[in-house]
Amino acid sequence: MSHPNTELIERFYTAFQRRDAETMVACYADDAVFSDPAFGELRGEEVRDMWRLLVARAQDFSLTFEGVDADDTNGRAHWTASYVFSQTGRPVVNRIDARFVFHDGRIVEHRDTFDLWSWMRQAMGVRGTLLGWSPLVQRAIRTQARRGLDLYRRRQRSA
Repeated sequence: MSHPNTELIERFYTAFQRRDAETMVACYADDAVFSDPAFGELRGEEVRDMWRLLVARAQDFSLTFEGVDADDTNGRAHWTASYVFSQTGRPVVNRIDARFVFHDGRIVEHRDTFDLWSWMRQAMGVRGTLLGWSPLVQRAIRTQARRGLDLYRRRQRSA
């Protein structure tokens, strides 16, 4: 029988495969922290809204996950997302390592790591290949991702 936190990670990614954002966000504690190379660090409702945004924008999306393992406090998984990047129409296959911290059966910390330059080469083409290694350009990508999330959140509040 698997650990309950292993089942929590599996529930999260299975919901992601179905593009079920509400099941995904229910896996998080209210004050959860998330980070990845694109969005930087997010907290609380920002985390939940990021997943809602990504699920809503997903085009030609598929996801696989493996290597799920967890104990009472920590967990990990490897997941691969394949999709069309909406801003350029280019296909992306992003391989991501995830680390989790749990408390009371919910995710309190989720840190995804992936090669941002590799992602930029796929998502942006030649421009990403030539400039994607630059910290300045990577910072601009994070700024753009956060701006998109902030816009999504404003629209959701006014809807």
